[in-house]
Amino acid sequence: MPATTSTPESRPALDPMTLHPMPAAPSMAYLKPLLADHPKIEAGDYSYIHSFTDPARFAEQVKYAFDFIDDRLVIGKFCSIAADVSFVLNGGNHFADRLSSYPFPIFGCWGEPDPGAWPNKGGIMIGHDVWIGWDATIMPGVMIGNGAIIATKAVVTSDVEPYTIVGGNPARIIKRRLPEDVAARLQALAWWDWPAERIASASGALMSADIDLLEALVESRD
Repeated sequence: MPATTSTPESRPALDPMTLHPMPAAPSMAYLKPLLADHPKIEAGDYSYIHSFTDPARFAEQVKYAFDFIDDRLVIGKFCSIAADVSFVLNGGNHFADRLSSYPFPIFGCWGEPDPGAWPNKGGIMIGHDVWIGWDATIMPGVMIGNGAIIATKAVVTSDVEPYTIVGGNPARIIKRRLPEDVAARLQALAWWDWPAERIASASGALMSADIDLLEALVESRD
């Protein structure tokens, strides 16, 4: 019997523009096709969302994303985002350093106060290979490093180092995911930027805890 050749067409999950990479699991969707035309949100290849309702409504999980404010949510490649995660941008910010936090100017009936520029902590940047657990909240201005894990219901108010696990409110480091030298070697390899077929051939090594094995595969191909 002749060998069957596997092609991207026979493995739709290798196409990052496939909406549902697992047809039997419509609760999961790749983010890139969902957000292709969104002005405030960008997602890299193969990052996916799980939803208990409808993954196509992911943009609703990005709060206070107003077009007139200069901020965005950028999600890297190969990220895993659980249901009910919230990303909070700057449209809901109030002044915390004034005598009142009430937004008098927006109502147009309280005189003409001019408080100056409204607070803007910047957008949210999610690295590659990040796992964000159920019902976590990511606040504006946060950068999450490659390989980090955000625990269920964590409230992330500050930057997260690569390959660390954080949890709590506010989120704090629980532990390092991997030894620092292993994390550094992974960052140097930047496997998430490899061609899809190369990643597929290295998936066994990536699902192991053996960085030497992954590096050996790289050396064997170079």
